[in-house]
Amino acid sequence: MVTVRKAKESDAQTIVDLIYGLAVYEKLAEYAVTSAEDIKASLFNENPKAFALIAEIDGEVAGFALYFFNYSTFTGKHGVYLEDLFVKPQFRSHKVGLALFKALGNVAKENDCGRIDWAVLDWNQLAIDFYDRLGAKPQTEWTGYRLEGEKLTALMNL
Repeated sequence: MVTVRKAKESDAQTIVDLIYGLAVYEKLAEYAVTSAEDIKASLFNENPKAFALIAEIDGEVAGFALYFFNYSTFTGKHGVYLEDLFVKPQFRSHKVGLALFKALGNVAKENDCGRIDWAVLDWNQLAIDFYDRLGAKPQTEWTGYRLEGEKLTALMNL
């Protein structure tokens, strides 16, 4: 049986390990540079901007979801943005992802959010198939952009 709980500060290193596991799976390990201290500072301060859920099976960590709240001007409601969802390989097909999504749905409902948004790598067919089974619809009319690093710093000088 899968249980899902809110992450605690003592989970910081576990969250880092799960993030790294996700980064390896996504072939992006070199970009996973966060630390337990970063996670503690971001998720467990007086006014956190991001939150995490931990899924366990028989007391063993099986996966996590990390999310934050966004806002839709069109709906006039906040939403939940799922930044990361990762299930350890040995726990896949144990409904851990479903349990995490249900818990995230409860977060959305409790906070009067209008939707849950997330992104998926276009090659991750297992995840895409799972999201399709949930009834999620791809948002193909939007192209994601990112400004970071030196380009973000240079923006200040334009």
